[in-house]
Amino acid sequence: MLEIDDLSKGLGAAVARVLFEGLSLCVRRGECVAVMGESGVGKSTLLNCIAGLEPVDGGSIRLDGTELVGLDDDALAGLRRRSFGFVFQAFHILPHLDVAQNVALPLWLLDADDVEADRRARAMLERVGLLDRAGAWPRELSGGELQRVAIARALVHRPSLVLADEPTGNLDPGRAAGVLDLLLECIRDAGAMGILVTHSRAAALRADRILRLTTGGLAPDGERT
Repeated sequence: MLEIDDLSKGLGAAVARVLFEGLSLCVRRGECVAVMGESGVGKSTLLNCIAGLEPVDGGSIRLDGTELVGLDDDALAGLRRRSFGFVFQAFHILPHLDVAQNVALPLWLLDADDVEADRRARAMLERVGLLDRAGAWPRELSGGELQRVAIARALVHRPSLVLADEPTGNLDPGRAAGVLDLLLECIRDAGAMGILVTHSRAAALRADRILRLTTGGLAPDGERT
């Protein structure tokens, strides 16, 4: 379970601008939550705070009972490697690694041996329909295929929590729908938790809940249907 309580975050040395405060959220295994909000309200910053990539000004973030706020950099880095999966708008697929190697990267960071890492990477590629592209280079793939590689990489190490920041923002609507459905299906099937930041209502409607981020925190979206 992800439990966030009374989280606050401001910008500027003297917190000249409050992004959000009093933010609370609980996400359970197998659940995917969409976060919407106006541009600049701090949606991506919220994901960074949850992952320990940016400090918070107050509050608590607990992942499976572990308090993240206050952990040192080494402990946070280790937790991210084990328990987090990330999917980005810009894919972030490494051009000098082939598709299978890109997917295996999180396992290598956890010191998995090459044989086991390759086996699990290929199993995830089969799950996302790209096993036949395992030996291809990223430059040979379409945008939709690259995002499916990113999904496989985010889930290959069986994380507790997947954070997705506008994961279909670089895809046309036809490809976006299929890729997003695949992402949410994989998260649910793995029994993980998912938080999806998006500006697209069509994308948000595929999640289990839609929440809107404001300076006052997160609230249920009033236009779910």
